[in-house]
Amino acid sequence: MTHLAVTDLRKRFGGNEVLKGVSFEVEGPELIGLIGPNGAGKTTLTNVLDGAITPDSGTVYLDGERIDQLQPYQVARAGLGRTFQVTRSFRRMTVLENLYVPALAMGGHRAEVHDRAMEVLRFLTMDHLRNEYAQALSGGQQKLLELGRLLMLDPRVVILDEPFAGVHPRLMEVIYGYIRRVNEQGTAIILISHQMESIFSLCNRLLVLNFGELIADGSPEAVKHDPAVIDAYLGTDEEDAA
Repeated sequence: MTHLAVTDLRKRFGGNEVLKGVSFEVEGPELIGLIGPNGAGKTTLTNVLDGAITPDSGTVYLDGERIDQLQPYQVARAGLGRTFQVTRSFRRMTVLENLYVPALAMGGHRAEVHDRAMEVLRFLTMDHLRNEYAQALSGGQQKLLELGRLLMLDPRVVILDEPFAGVHPRLMEVIYGYIRRVNEQGTAIILISHQMESIFSLCNRLLVLNFGELIADGSPEAVKHDPAVIDAYLGTDEEDAA
């Protein structure tokens, strides 16, 4: 069973302490929402988890392997992957070629990579788009393509950064379904979104950051009525942290 253990993460940029001893665990295929007001530290935490930033102190273990000192490609190889708020597809490559990239970069054999890519496209019902250039896709299809590229690596933990941003409401429901299916297949998901309706619809647990501190960790219903959370959001504009 997947176990992600985050212990006392701290990160400072100059005089600004962005993470102040953040600790939590993910046990098995949980579907967790990560929320917080402006300046909360969500992006910094995500960048630490995926290896883009090294913490000043604290540890991150995935299934017993320490990953907080690894490079992003090593973290991905260990089993933790992420999508980005602004999609990073190769726009002059086809959908199918985009799926090849991460798996081939990890040393996969081309025939096996092709079979896996077609499997992922069928899962996402995008196989009819396999020869389309990524730049021709809609915003929602771009989000699905990025999810597909992540699935090529068969991760055990997935961080989805604003997967509904810029997506048509009808396609949002489709993406909901794929997130649930990925989770039901045994993948732990940490979902970052400012769309509270999405968070409360999909997640069975919420983590709330406020100015670098984890101020709540519990069920959506409990978090919704937590005085500390209400106070943190009071009079704030819920935009992402640095």
